[in-house]
Formats: sequence, C-alpha cells, structure tokens
Amino acid sequence: MQFNGLIQTFPKYIKIFIAAFVIVLSIGYFTGLLFVNQTNSTNPSGMEVNYLGNEEIEDVEVMVFKKGEREMLTVLHTHILSISFIFFLLGGLVAITSLPTKLKLFLMVEPFISIILTFGGIYFLWKGITWLKYIVMISGSLMTVVFVISVTAVLFQLTKKG
Repeated sequence: MQFNGLIQTFPKYIKIFIAAFVIVLSIGYFTGLLFVNQTNSTNPSGMEVNYLGNEEIEDVEVMVFKKGEREMLTVLHTHILSISFIFFLLGGLVAITSLPTKLKLFLMVEPFISIILTFGGIYFLWKGITWLKYIVMISGSLMTVVFVISVTAVLFQLTKKG
C-alpha cells in the first residue's frame, strides 16, 4: 500500500476535517505550554522549585511545597498517556504526507523518546537528581519543535492537490 502523499488525495471534506483537528490539537498543546509558563517551569531553577518546593529557602515571595508522590504519579501518568496519543495521531498524519521518509521517521518517533526523557526526567528530578532538569528542558523543547514542524507539514500538505 502506498502511503506517501496519500493525504493530498483525500476529498476536500476530509482535508477540512483533518485541518480542524490539527488546529484544535495545536490550541490544546499550546494552552498546556501556557500552563507550564505559569508554573515558572520554563527555566531550570523554576522547574526545580515547582517539583521540589522552596520551603527551605528564606525570603521567598511565594512558598512552594514539594509535590507528593500521589500528585507526581498522577501528573506523570496523565501526561505520558495523553501526549503519547497526541503524537500517535499526529504521527499517523505525518506518515501519509509526501515528506522524505527519513524526516517522517524522525518526526514520528522522536516525540516518544522526548516523552520518556521529559517525564522520566521530571520523576528523577523530583527524586532529587537535579541535573536532569536540563535534560527535561532540552527534550521538552525538542518535543515542541517536532510538534510545530509536524503540524506545519500536515497543514501544508492539506493544501496540495493529489
């Protein structure tokens, strides 16, 4: 079966459906990033405070307590599952574009590696291995770059005639 460029051959109503899905998915993804920004986890020290707390530091404006185990497991569980589904669905759409095969493979597989590094890193950061905050930032950023490239590629491919 030929998958390469298949998205371009879809009828207009299917293309509109896919475009609507990808746009709404993007709104949801970037709303999540806005939430991350609200927790000050967009920098290494803010990420550390978000998960490990700052109750031992004097003269803080807002005291933050270390997250409990139940809260951490809930955060990790929900994010790993939901983001995996996001990238599974988006990867399926990337698979039927006419992008070069190696690029498609990267865009389809890399997010799953970043999910493990990002959320595994958050767990071990919470356990006290604080240098992992840098791995979390790099893998989370790479995951977002791949998301943007994938969404852009799918939307662009939807405008092409098959």
